[in-house]
Amino acid sequence: MNAAKRSVVCMLAAGWFGIARAATYLSPECVAVAPGGTTMYVTAATAGKVLVVDLAAAKVSGEWALEEKPGSGFLSRLGFSPRSETGGRELGRPSGIAVAPDGTVYVTGGGVSGMLYKLDAGGKVLGKVKTGHSSVSPVVSADGKTVYALNRFANAVVAVDAALMNVRARVPVLRQPVAAALGAGGRFLFVANHLPACRATDDVVAAAVSVIDTASDTVVKHIPLPNGSTGVRGIGRSPDGRHIYVTHTFGRYQLPTTQLERGWMNTAGLSVLNGETGDYINTALLDDVDLGAANPWGVTVSPDGKTLAVAHAGTHELSLIDRGAFHARLERAAKSEKVTEVTKSAADVPNDLSFLVTIRRRVRLDGNGPRGVAVVGGTVYAALYFTDVLATVSLTEQTVRPGVIALGPAVDLSKDRVRRGEMYWNDGTLCFQQWQSCASCHPDARTDGLNWDLVNDGIGNPKQTKGLVYCHLTPPTMVTGIRPDMQACNRKGLTHIQFVVRPEEDALCLDAYTRSLKPVPSPYLVNGGLSESAKKGAVIFTKAGCAECHPPDAAGPDGERLFTNLRKYNLGMGVGNEEGREFDTPALVENWRSAPYLYDGRALTVEEMLTTCNPADGHGVTRNLKPGEIKALVEYILSF
Repeated sequence: MNAAKRSVVCMLAAGWFGIARAATYLSPECVAVAPGGTTMYVTAATAGKVLVVDLAAAKVSGEWALEEKPGSGFLSRLGFSPRSETGGRELGRPSGIAVAPDGTVYVTGGGVSGMLYKLDAGGKVLGKVKTGHSSVSPVVSADGKTVYALNRFANAVVAVDAALMNVRARVPVLRQPVAAALGAGGRFLFVANHLPACRATDDVVAAAVSVIDTASDTVVKHIPLPNGSTGVRGIGRSPDGRHIYVTHTFGRYQLPTTQLERGWMNTAGLSVLNGETGDYINTALLDDVDLGAANPWGVTVSPDGKTLAVAHAGTHELSLIDRGAFHARLERAAKSEKVTEVTKSAADVPNDLSFLVTIRRRVRLDGNGPRGVAVVGGTVYAALYFTDVLATVSLTEQTVRPGVIALGPAVDLSKDRVRRGEMYWNDGTLCFQQWQSCASCHPDARTDGLNWDLVNDGIGNPKQTKGLVYCHLTPPTMVTGIRPDMQACNRKGLTHIQFVVRPEEDALCLDAYTRSLKPVPSPYLVNGGLSESAKKGAVIFTKAGCAECHPPDAAGPDGERLFTNLRKYNLGMGVGNEEGREFDTPALVENWRSAPYLYDGRALTVEEMLTTCNPADGHGVTRNLKPGEIKALVEYILSF
């Protein structure tokens, strides 16, 4: 097994998602295989542990706990700082894991602090370094000398000298880097950005892959994925690094949301890049004509290069693709040869739901929520987040039923509406033909960066997807306040977005999950408080009239800062069908995370929203503010 395969991580958007609840579940997310292929490490996100799995014995042989008694446990040795927005205790959350060629283990975690930890094969801490806000998904170079950690909410990649455990370089990327893989020869690091860094009104709105030259630690290009690509979760490489594979949701946001058949709203994308040159090759769909494959997550290639394995977190399946046949079809399409009844050129591939017919096997797993995935020998292993097991699927014996390796006690969700609600939020099997889940448009219950033309307020007026933190405290809901509250939204979403009728209990669970969401602390804070610039911005916030609609003292029942007066206004922002429309005053909670801005996402940044998109001072009196005042005001607004 080569170095890149040994450093397989979860290929996911891990981190502190801001869900406040007791950590009674393991929530396996990320997997990495030790040299020799007999041991697998699995991060247990909500239990704050790394599990050591003996693959031959098919059982957990040890665990490295991230919280024990002060001074004695892994947590205290690493310096994790557990906290809960509700005042209770939360375990530290490991957010990624990788193994170097010599067996050294690297773990990211630490939430806001953002740390990379170096351990030996027995769990002994060899070193640590602070890397930045919400570090995730470490990747080790083939020679073991460099470890790359992704700072999801600082929008940067950190290169760490593995011997000295210090930061060698910090490389800015686009928006929420969540997974990375090294290309051929380690020349390029391919970094998957979770969300589009675009105005929602641009002609093309899509997430991109940033390509970093590892010799100079600089970005050489950003590779945009197809229009509508968002919710990027995984990235994997072929054993020789010549091909890079990226999993993502592929939204057809230009269409009104009137149906779901044939992927009308969302499809599951697998994009292919050239690992030698950094060029885009094509994007195939992982769905079938009448059966979606919602929310693809981890992706990897078998050591022999023959099988491409993709975990479908929304439909609880694995796609096992004949990699040779897959590339043969892509090459024929590139030559404008007929491949299927739909595909007769390269441009046809991203819309062909039959492209993988006969060369892909869909395997239903015994459990819920596969995320991290790895192949060892002739077996695929997938970490099932909501079931606390490793699923196993044989590549050589297709008639053998998928198995499981229990990672802990059997999960009982019967009395936990919050956890069931989180599971339902991510579950595409609840949806008509399995095309999408709530998380397809609201990954981590936040925004996907797209404008959607929902039919609840007519057709022809697309609007931004909103983040849902504290939405239960800020009625009415939706951009135009067309729904009275969060509860109505959840029920109408099942009916009109997923096109199903579900028991009321399901909706009650979704309500409980939505209420449990807590904001992630802003990366603009300094030691947990406002920066000096933001403090000046607080004064300007009132001076410019922002506080009239977004009062800083507006609070929920438990002191939650909301920054909204819960009223609707016509500020003259509506265009086209929305001219003269009143819009709901949004809360400013996690405003740093919710770009682009305004109801149609026309403003890429808060600064644009206050200046270019505010010529008549209808949205705050900002025309006469000096550049330094604008900067301070922006920093204040982005601090919550």
